[in-house]
Amino acid sequence: MLAALSGFKVIRPDLPGSARSSLLQHPLSIERYVAALDQLLAGLGVESVHVMAHSLGTIVAQHFAVRHPDKVKSLALFGPLVAPPEAARPNITARATLARSGPVAMQEIADAIVKGATSKETKEQQPAVLALVRESVMRQSPEGYAQSCEALATAQSAAIEQIDVPTLLVTGDQDGVAPPANVAAMAARIAGSRQVVLDGCGHWTTFEKPQRCMQELEQFHASLALIS
Repeated sequence: MLAALSGFKVIRPDLPGSARSSLLQHPLSIERYVAALDQLLAGLGVESVHVMAHSLGTIVAQHFAVRHPDKVKSLALFGPLVAPPEAARPNITARATLARSGPVAMQEIADAIVKGATSKETKEQQPAVLALVRESVMRQSPEGYAQSCEALATAQSAAIEQIDVPTLLVTGDQDGVAPPANVAAMAARIAGSRQVVLDGCGHWTTFEKPQRCMQELEQFHASLALIS
């Protein structure tokens, strides 16, 4: 997505416990993610940002925007959800337990995500994307991934009616995590937000449809320039 951000200074943090970021001293939660991002911006001397996020990150972004409205200029959320549905929470907790079994379990989780969270078209036409999704999961430490799952399993909706910045919501027509109907319900709660549904796309929007996502992001940022 960097090609669509050429006019911006870009900060790309891995959330605590993910990728190259170490775990915190206390178990991960949405609140601790928000605090970590606030601490990061303070350390960099950055007063306000345009926020982009995917999946779990969109929940963190929403809570950050509500908690720190003066620090958020806009939100671009891909595969967005306010919180997991109640029926999904036990399965997410079970995934955390499985992840702690080690690398073999992480491989099993990665394979299940590739199968369940990408579109039919991606499976048929984009093998490299499937490999990227799988590797994105496999590169996580089992404990970091487990705590991320537990943070997601206990996540609650932010008071998103309070969000008062331009907001873009992008999902796929085959996204089972952020179905278009659920994203439409989000859009109804965020005044002035805009929903985009990508055809032939699952939950990994920026991997499965990078060109479309970049086009939507560029148009969104162009509209911000007009507003300002």
